Amino acid sequence: MFKIAVLPGDGIGPEVVEEGVKLLRALDRELNIGFVFETALIGGIAVDNYGIPFPEDTLKTVLNSDMVLLGAVGGPKWDNIEVSKRPEQALLALRKNLGVFANIRPVKSIKPLISASPIKPEIIDGVDLIILRELTGGIYFGEPKYRDREKAIDTLVYNRYEIERIARVAFKMSLSRRKKITSVDKANILESSRLWREVVNEMSTDYPDVMIDHLYVDNCAMQLVRRPKDFDIILTENMFGDILSDEAGAILGSLGMLPSASLGDKYALYEPIHGSAPDIAGKGIANPLATILTVALLLRYSLNREDLAGTVEKAVEEILKEGYHTADIKMDGKVVGTKEMGDLIVKKTLEILEGDMR
Repeated sequence: MFKIAVLPGDGIGPEVVEEGVKLLRALDRELNIGFVFETALIGGIAVDNYGIPFPEDTLKTVLNSDMVLLGAVGGPKWDNIEVSKRPEQALLALRKNLGVFANIRPVKSIKPLISASPIKPEIIDGVDLIILRELTGGIYFGEPKYRDREKAIDTLVYNRYEIERIARVAFKMSLSRRKKITSVDKANILESSRLWREVVNEMSTDYPDVMIDHLYVDNCAMQLVRRPKDFDIILTENMFGDILSDEAGAILGSLGMLPSASLGDKYALYEPIHGSAPDIAGKGIANPLATILTVALLLRYSLNREDLAGTVEKAVEEILKEGYHTADIKMDGKVVGTKEMGDLIVKKTLEILEGDMR
């Protein structure tokens, strides 16, 4: 039995999460995996119902689960409330309580979408990299924080053990890929980055087969656009990883296509990296593919079912090859809505499974 806490959140979150759960239920019916789902509130909708973005009931639900499937949180409705009650604070609390420190963001070009990218096709074709972002340290969590009318303070803190554990994930992951890690920092300016680089270099001696290089974050941002195929695993701290992964999504043509997995010692959190897109919420036009590809990561990392993860990813590519796409993707073919895209992926996934089992 696998307990999944489902946190739809705000905006388009409930719409895209519904399609992810639809796929998981279809796989469960077909393969008797044993998924058990429990839904809870988080973000703005929790503020409306409980007065806070991350209620105690939601915390109990996620801590009683094996993994969490999250939609998106926030929106203009809650922009002017007290900072501690903003929906985004729920994300920080969720990650901290689950102890999910390794955020995995795959960035892989899909043939039918190459024309949707603002970058030349020859630069995009063949991109296959992972941005590995440290998720529970850095400036988002550092103390002290301070704000008055004239001054604001945020503190960037990293401990050696935080760097060691995320770097260990990178080195182990690299062994099953191209054995190449680019560690991204700002070591020419920041003491925390100098410690980061020092620790990564020390750990690299335990992995002599892995090539390690270092880039300053500003240079990395430029090279991601100029030569994305040269990267395999980009290892970086919390805020830098946040920014670089959004840039990578834009390179591929749509943030609506990027999944993520956040792993810890006990729990796992799965979420698409796009926002709540309140301007299109309720219209049935949101792209559910980032959530569906996030479900593939759930199958890969929490269930160790590489076969099923690959099947879902293949289904997504085949549906796009057939010309079906949501309105956010600029390509030829037929524009479909959120639910229809979800139905197409479920049908194609089961067809591929049936063919593989013959």
